[in-house]
Amino acid sequence: MVAKQLPCVFGEALTVLKAALETYQPRLTIAVGQAGGRVDITVERVAINVDDARIPDNKGQQPIDEPIVANGPAACFSTLPIKAIVSALRQQGIPASVSQTAGTFVCNHVMYGLLHQLQGKSGQKGGFIHIPYLPEQAAAHPGQASMSVATVRAALETAIAVALEQDDDVKIGGGATH
Repeated sequence: MVAKQLPCVFGEALTVLKAALETYQPRLTIAVGQAGGRVDITVERVAINVDDARIPDNKGQQPIDEPIVANGPAACFSTLPIKAIVSALRQQGIPASVSQTAGTFVCNHVMYGLLHQLQGKSGQKGGFIHIPYLPEQAAAHPGQASMSVATVRAALETAIAVALEQDDDVKIGGGATH
């Protein structure tokens, strides 16, 4: 297993990601990002081909309504068994859900870039998981949910195991009502 930290910077994150994919040629790539305000582990279903930042990234860039990949498809779907991962996490008592969108900030940028890179490459899976604040972060944001590092780690270990073991997703409801 290899872990790489990507910069929270439009463009640069994909440069680092692409280099890692070329170097390691992994069978499985799960990008992870933090989303304050999320109450559980959220396994992302789809990334859209647009950067639309309401705040600047870590280098001050704030693209608005710009494509991630010129002439790329409008959206790319996760190739992870997202519902199987959520089901396994819930069976372990870890709060989890399917998220219908990775947003339009750097996390979506990374997810779309990853899935675009993996298109046409058989035997390689990829997707994105958002995690909530850690307790020490939530303390600075009253009313926000949090999850311990140990629980996040257990969730990611489970997600990896399920994704490596299972090619097809389970057919259970996971859609949103809004």
